[in-house]
Amino acid sequence: MKKVKVKNQSKCYSCFQCMVTCSETFYKVYDEDKSCIRIDNKKDGSLWVKACPQCGKCANACEYGAIKQNAKGVYMIDKKLCVGCGKCVEACPFGLMVKDPEKSAPSKCIACGKCVNVCPMDVLELVES
Repeated sequence: MKKVKVKNQSKCYSCFQCMVTCSETFYKVYDEDKSCIRIDNKKDGSLWVKACPQCGKCANACEYGAIKQNAKGVYMIDKKLCVGCGKCVEACPFGLMVKDPEKSAPSKCIACGKCVNVCPMDVLELVES
């Protein structure tokens, strides 16, 4: 299974380059609400970098079969089958599915690795497990 993995959370210093790259890749604009990777603050003030684990909960929530796992184990959204209901967004336990109201279908991490490539602190890695 191919996925983006957080390998060293403690190195992250919130430069947001991963989020900038993700939102610009999908939406051609930097908007942290349109990024499929997140940097959040925990209650104790430490950072929590969240990347899609490719768990499939989004696919299980889709009544239309619009989210399917490809040969590399990445869950992909078929925009032709998606009706934009948002149930996949609600089902994501990590808040990593993005639904832009101006788009018909949501977006999610496709394990492209662009966020990994721009991280100056080597926090992320693209793995095959």
